[in-house]
Amino acid sequence: MTTATPEFSDDYLRSRIAACVGEDRVPKQITVITDTSDFYRIDYDDIVLLNDRPYFIRNNEREGRFGIDEQQKFWVKRAIDLIDGSTKIMKLTFLERFTARVGELSFECYRSPKKEARILELVRNDDRFMHGFSAVDSAGNLVRVLDFIQGRTLADSILALGTSHEDYFLNHFPGVLDEFIDLVNAIKLLHDHGEIHGDIRRDHVIRDFRSGRCRWIDFDFGYFHTESRFGYDLFSLGNILVYLAARGDVTVQDLRQCAPDVAACIRPEDVNIIFNNRLVNLRKVYPYIPEPLNAILLHFAAGSEAYYEHIDELLADLCESRPLLGQVP
Repeated sequence: MTTATPEFSDDYLRSRIAACVGEDRVPKQITVITDTSDFYRIDYDDIVLLNDRPYFIRNNEREGRFGIDEQQKFWVKRAIDLIDGSTKIMKLTFLERFTARVGELSFECYRSPKKEARILELVRNDDRFMHGFSAVDSAGNLVRVLDFIQGRTLADSILALGTSHEDYFLNHFPGVLDEFIDLVNAIKLLHDHGEIHGDIRRDHVIRDFRSGRCRWIDFDFGYFHTESRFGYDLFSLGNILVYLAARGDVTVQDLRQCAPDVAACIRPEDVNIIFNNRLVNLRKVYPYIPEPLNAILLHFAAGSEAYYEHIDELLADLCESRPLLGQVP
C-alpha cells in the first residue's frame, strides 16, 4: 500500500473523488493499493490501481447460497472508476474448492478467476451476459472489473405479474418463456465453446433497466463433472423454468396448508429431484399448463427416467411447446 503514485497525485485523486461522490466524502488520507492479494484489508475509501486506472472502493457485495442467508463477499467490491465516474464490480482473486450439498446430492465445486476471464472475453459483444475485462495487479492476481448492471433479478421481476397465476400464465408467461429461451440459447453459446456457466441460479439473471434485456452474471464458479459435463447447468436451467412457470416456488408445505386436497394427490415422483419440498409436476395444481410444457418440467422431477444430456435437447422441446401458449400481448 502507498499514499501516492507517480501517475496520480493525492490532489488529483482528491479532486476526482470529490467530482464523483462530493467534497464531504473525500477521505482524509488517500490509500492506493496495487497488490490485491489480501482482499480483507482492502476497505471502504481505499483506491485500487489497476491497469493505470484508479478505482474508489465502496462496499463489499453480498450473496446467499444453498439456503444460507446473504453474507459479505470480501473478494467482491463495488467501486467507482475515478476516470469516468462509472460504477464497477471488482472481483479479486479468491481460489476455493469445496463440496456443495444440495438436498441429497453432493458435488465438488471450485472458483476460477481464469474461467470467468475466458468467458468475459468470449461474450464481450453479447448483451445476454454481463460485460467487463480482466487485468493482472502488481502481484500477478487476476482481477475482473465488471460493468454494474442496474436492474432486478428475473425471479423478482415476475412476482408482480398477473392478478392470479392463471392471469400470469395466460397473459404474461408467453413473454417470460421467450426471454427464458433466449437465456438458454445464451448458455448454449458457452457449451458450444466447451465452457459451463457453473452457477446458474434465478438470482444470476438480471433484467437490465436500461435495455430491458435479461443478462447472465457470475461465471467464476465451476464443478467437477462425472457423468455429464453440462448436467448441472441443465438441471439448474430446469429449476429456473419450473420457478418461472409457477411464478414462484410451489412447496408441498404450502399446498398442505392452502390446498390440502391437491397436496393429498402429490406423490414422491412429482417433486424436484434434489429439492424434494418443491413441486415440479405443476399440472396437478395448474391444469391449464399444456402437457408438452409440463413434460419438460418432469425431466427435473424425482420420478423422471429421462434427463437432458445436451442443451439442444432442451431447446428443441421448449421451441416445440412455445406455440401452444398465447402470443405476447
